[in-house]
Amino acid sequence: MKLSFHGADHGVTGSCHLVECAGHRILIDCGLYQGGRELAEENAEPFGFDPAAIDYVLLTHAHLDHCGRLPLLVKRGFRGEIITTPASRELTRLILLDAAHLQEEEAHYRARKASRRGANHEIVPPLYSVLDALNTLEYFGRTAAYGQPLGLVPGIRATFLDAGHILGSAYIFLELEEHGPRRTVLFSGDLGNARRPLLRSPATPPTADIVVMETTYGDRLHKPLGPSIEELYSAITGAFQRGGNVIIPTFALERAQEILYFLREGVERDRVPRSTQVFLDSPMAISATEIFGHHPECYDLETAELFREGRDPFHVPGLHFTRETAESIALNRIGGGAIIMAGSGMCTGGRVRHHLRHNLWRQDSSVVFVGYAARGTLAREIVDGAGEVRIFGEEIPVRAQVHTINGFSAHADQAELLAWHRQIGGSTRTFLVHGEEKVMSYFATNLENTVVEMPALHEQFDL
Repeated sequence: MKLSFHGADHGVTGSCHLVECAGHRILIDCGLYQGGRELAEENAEPFGFDPAAIDYVLLTHAHLDHCGRLPLLVKRGFRGEIITTPASRELTRLILLDAAHLQEEEAHYRARKASRRGANHEIVPPLYSVLDALNTLEYFGRTAAYGQPLGLVPGIRATFLDAGHILGSAYIFLELEEHGPRRTVLFSGDLGNARRPLLRSPATPPTADIVVMETTYGDRLHKPLGPSIEELYSAITGAFQRGGNVIIPTFALERAQEILYFLREGVERDRVPRSTQVFLDSPMAISATEIFGHHPECYDLETAELFREGRDPFHVPGLHFTRETAESIALNRIGGGAIIMAGSGMCTGGRVRHHLRHNLWRQDSSVVFVGYAARGTLAREIVDGAGEVRIFGEEIPVRAQVHTINGFSAHADQAELLAWHRQIGGSTRTFLVHGEEKVMSYFATNLENTVVEMPALHEQFDL
């Protein structure tokens, strides 16, 4: 039995872990690296294993940094079975097609730019195409119900348990047997913040010999949710009083729906003016919001009750869905009084960059960050206090009020991660992944009664 690491090692994105047992190879996640250009270039590097030799991919959830290299895996020879929960399967289709489309657009843009300049540089093709993404969907096989063991091959079983992170998210319990010896390995995926609405809290984990766990927020505690919601309302009313707009860079999955949920509550509680115009300017977020209505098995009791009563928890008076590009461009003519939610959450692409270009220089507007900003991203530059940022080749001064509200994180914080690990009990070995190096090192000092490993890229361990 062997365990090797091929992404999210001493870094936050690109989750990809390989288990080898009884002649079979099982991949846990296959995500994109996200952040600066150097990380983006790493996506095209060899995986560190032969994609054609992989028998199964077990997908923890639909975020791009966990599923985004699946089309590349297929393109390079994978012909096995991809297994995930029903909600993750539906969301992953949406995510992969959108990612492929954006990559094709970026490749075409670079080609046109090079052509105009008469450059002789080699044209860099997209990592994968929309056709590659569609081909990948053919390899999604069985779906996993929470808590129901799935037999992969004799001696190997996988159980998906509710991670409470985004719709359909799971952590995965593997039971492995090879020529007599038996090992159990628990892969955390991304664990959810138990204090948030919409989804259930993470399920209680089983006892496991070996744990592979994320450490995204392993060095800090989140702000309490209540004050974070009030801070959101204050940022909105402050911008409106100054006559400006509110730009919220938004992750399409979970964060967009969660902010809509709180805006609806804000209107009902008179904390947000009923006349407010709210624009969800993200075709993917719009589609994801529709998918949310298909999966009541994922909700907490309060949200499930709203659906049963026929109430849409995401419907805000004055809400507009802007799917078309022309509709998005028209938003730039709005002088004030609007909330514009657009992707991407880290401002690495998407429509939000256009809205920042038109509002970031305005003292009367506000930019509200409600999610994680990885190193090397435009969001991180702004959050860290840059006086000027480059958007579409233009230097834009940062004069808008910038709010960073960490209480909305979909990730477990340090206390929740430690509590989850303590619940497992009996783990002899813990591998820390999916975190910045200094964060993992700090988190490791708080773990007890386990041997801690912080694997390097492509490092392999015997189990």
